[in-house]
Amino acid sequence: MKEHLTPLSLTRKLISFDTINPPGQERICIEYLGKLLEDSGFKTNLYEFSKGRPSLVARLELNDNKRPICFSGHVDTVPLGATPWSSDPLGGEIQGDKVYGRGSTDMKAGLAAMVVAAKNVAQYPNGKGGITVVFTASEETGSQGAHHLAGLGDVLGEAGAIVLGEPTSNYPMIGHKGVLWLEGYTSGVTAHGSMPEQGVNAIYKAANAVTRLEKYDFGVTAHPLMGKPTLNVGTISGGININSVPDRATIGIDIRTIPGQEHSDVYKGIKSCLGSEVELNRVLDLGGVMTDPDDDWIRQIFHMMEGVLGERPVPATMSGFTDVSVLKPFFDNPPTVILGPGEVTMAHKTDEFCYISKIEEAVEVYTEIARKWCEL
Repeated sequence: MKEHLTPLSLTRKLISFDTINPPGQERICIEYLGKLLEDSGFKTNLYEFSKGRPSLVARLELNDNKRPICFSGHVDTVPLGATPWSSDPLGGEIQGDKVYGRGSTDMKAGLAAMVVAAKNVAQYPNGKGGITVVFTASEETGSQGAHHLAGLGDVLGEAGAIVLGEPTSNYPMIGHKGVLWLEGYTSGVTAHGSMPEQGVNAIYKAANAVTRLEKYDFGVTAHPLMGKPTLNVGTISGGININSVPDRATIGIDIRTIPGQEHSDVYKGIKSCLGSEVELNRVLDLGGVMTDPDDDWIRQIFHMMEGVLGERPVPATMSGFTDVSVLKPFFDNPPTVILGPGEVTMAHKTDEFCYISKIEEAVEVYTEIARKWCEL
């Protein structure tokens, strides 16, 4: 008996796939999504960047030379955390207008809405341009899936516009900050903990470095939409046991940048601040993205969303990074909107949920965006 596909049933099905990253293991979920799109006439291909971890590129090619519109999202989710959940995090439990589960908001509800919308549009064969669906593995740990696709050459094809389904409560966002993750290493000389004068304490050096970072000033003017760049020391580790002088310590530094900041200059500034006692290494380097709010397509999206939201959207951006840091430059910087049914305040949290009404709303929005792009 053929499965009856609704936005909610598909969201719950996707939640049931354990794609927690690490380790990821997105294959079963990706294959399931690919089959749904293939059954609707999409040409699908899987590209594996590591064992059991493929990304999906699916194309619905229509008549005309117009470039397709790209709908994109990621399949992996973050770990559950130490706090116990109130319900099965892979169960897709429903309570009123909410569906619960890891990835419900970030971002399996968005994937479900995109697939249902893509299947809706695929029923009409006489449009223009077409639709490309790009669902990636391993976004949460640095967009490795998207980087892999971009590095394969022409497997992504072209795109005239991008819709990314990250959680925004269906409010259209036109960009986000860049991200630069650094690790700082300090070295010392080990000795017995009862004779610290015989050693050099790497943790003390790291502590001094953290103090300097806490007061660091980028020296740039705030962006009108993105605000100021930020710096956060997210991790610090060192030492082998309590009764030894540590000879190694590591600091994890998370920097979010705004337009006008070159990451090479930011790196040099941090290196100068920390001095020669801290070795600095790049862990992740993704540029920010921004689309002109006066772009014709963005204005069309805002006009359409005015009827959905009950108010005219104003240009706004996200602070977190997304796969469009990779996809937008690969596609030669087409207009891009970040718009998805999830609640950004629930992303990565215990008892994560998404409003069911927002998922259904997203289907209507994505269908209309695709229908207008394909001139149906």
